[in-house]
Amino acid sequence: MPHVESAPASDETMRKRIAELESRLATTTTALATTQATLARVTAERDKLRRAYEQVKEQLEILRRRIYTAKAERIDVAQLELEFAAKKAELERLATELAADASTDASADDSDPPSSRAKPKGRRNLMAAAMPEERVEILDPALEGKAERIGFEESSRLGYRRGGPVRVVVARATYKQTEGETVTMVTADKPKELFRRGLLASSLVAHILVAKYRFGIPFFRLGKMLASEGLVLDDGTMCRYAEDAGATLGVIVEACAAEAKKTAFCLATDATGVAIQPAPMATGQRQACAKGHFFVVLADKDHVFFEYKRRHNSDAVCEMFRGFGGYILADAHCIYDALFRGDARISPDDKPPDEVACWSHARRGFWEAAVATKDVLAREALVRIRAMFQLEAGWAALPPIERHRRRQLALRPLVDDFFAWVEPHRTRLAATRGLLASAFGYAVRQKDALRRFLDDGRLPMTNNASERALRSIAVGRKAWLFLGSDDHAQAAANLFSLIASCQLHGLDTERYLADIFRVMPYWPRDRYLELAPKYWAATRVRLVEGELALPLGHITVPAPLAAEEKSAAG
Repeated sequence: MPHVESAPASDETMRKRIAELESRLATTTTALATTQATLARVTAERDKLRRAYEQVKEQLEILRRRIYTAKAERIDVAQLELEFAAKKAELERLATELAADASTDASADDSDPPSSRAKPKGRRNLMAAAMPEERVEILDPALEGKAERIGFEESSRLGYRRGGPVRVVVARATYKQTEGETVTMVTADKPKELFRRGLLASSLVAHILVAKYRFGIPFFRLGKMLASEGLVLDDGTMCRYAEDAGATLGVIVEACAAEAKKTAFCLATDATGVAIQPAPMATGQRQACAKGHFFVVLADKDHVFFEYKRRHNSDAVCEMFRGFGGYILADAHCIYDALFRGDARISPDDKPPDEVACWSHARRGFWEAAVATKDVLAREALVRIRAMFQLEAGWAALPPIERHRRRQLALRPLVDDFFAWVEPHRTRLAATRGLLASAFGYAVRQKDALRRFLDDGRLPMTNNASERALRSIAVGRKAWLFLGSDDHAQAAANLFSLIASCQLHGLDTERYLADIFRVMPYWPRDRYLELAPKYWAATRVRLVEGELALPLGHITVPAPLAAEEKSAAG
């Protein structure tokens, strides 16, 4: 049989086979690509969940510590020193060498880190305390009159003499005038009072206000305390007096704020939230409390004033600081950005304020990262910042000029070294999220503001003073829970302002308020600044002491001080 050529058929079969294989390969490739895409997506989701888990774990650790351990931002210093012994030795050597150059005294270097305060030994000397004394003499009946008494062996202890309410009787003299056959009865005019036709005298109003706004005692509890002393007062009466007093004393706070904007070098500020009781609905249905905000402002070492704002936003901040062009020390909250952009300037030619950042806020981020993650970088940051704080604490009592000089020589190199160390780590951590990345990011973003305290010795390194001033509100609101209205909150802000300023200048707060309540009805409206706590000691010595000692009566207003006298008093 002849041979038949089968190649064409084989080629066709091969082509079909190849096409089939190519189709399968394409399908497999597509499936592989789909699988790879799915794997990449699942891996990304896994990594995302893992990062979220780590973040939640960090937050949980911070919350657990805040709930179950001390809230102070403490860390085991001894462990840090062991862990970073070389870095600590290097920082101490650098600080010691630079501080030695900064010190001009031949004595011991004042810039060394202050040693821990020695624990007091022995019993307190109670005889040095300014308080009333009750003396009890113990005699020996067997020896009294038979042996010569040559003295006493004395010891002291603290006791308590219960005070309480007093009745202030206002006796207005009545006179009988006779003119011819006409007889007229005349009664002496009433003296001016801040609380006219009121039930409470100035001294009791001052006692009530100090109890609530300094010591955080709510009115219902204060009412029970007064009732135990025989005085029955309802909450509504005390609340009305508090709002009336706070609103009236607001003119003194406004005078202090106006002076601060004109003369202050640095204003330090912070804020905290408070609950405001809503107005009752017409249907009688209850509403949730609204949220308001108390801002505190520290004007150098002259004034402390609080400002109530319904909103915690840029508009509120610009309204508070409008026209001020000095330094403003605040945290890095975004609401303050408008200030430093110049939104609070009165005219376009005015200079916007300069931002000063708080090193305690910068440290807080590293502390949280160290607590939650135990990361070595966070712990090293704490060591570096602690070295700065120790140097600054050693210069606290120095004049601003000398403090500034030592900062330039001893502290500026440590600050430069800190940011030189921070920036590379921030670049490496820029793509990550978490407490550590946030801490490094905060330090880099606030670099210029954190360094600004080096510009002048009067600028503080931290904003801790503002946070301490807000403590009276933070502690008090746990007891009194909320404020009755926006008007009551603003009145409370005025009272907080004067009480905090009294503490700043070492005044007896209760006595100051009682005196102001007596003096203010007679005081000229254009001289309210003289009644501020900063100037009250100088103003009080010019008053007639006998008039001010009475619970009620006329007050003689002294002449205003001359310009040079005002400068000396301030």
